[in-house]
Amino acid sequence: MSKVCQITGKKAITGNNVSHSKRRTKRKFNVNVFNRKFYWPEQDVWIRLTVSAAGLRNINRFGLDAALKKAAQEGHLTEIRTLEQ
Repeated sequence: MSKVCQITGKKAITGNNVSHSKRRTKRKFNVNVFNRKFYWPEQDVWIRLTVSAAGLRNINRFGLDAALKKAAQEGHLTEIRTLEQ
């Protein structure tokens, strides 16, 4: 899976490496993403999400259900992988 946060929608961006002589070469700024398992008590199921550090803070601040609803509304959440028990 690509390095895109399923909660915030953050993805890699491009920029320049700038040397001491100001020579510029292209580089990529990757996102700090993790594959994490969460328990979703509203659905009584474990889910696996690819979330960034900012996405983890959003889940801690607003709760998993509210973060998932907001991500689905904004179009960041493409699929939820459930874990069989």
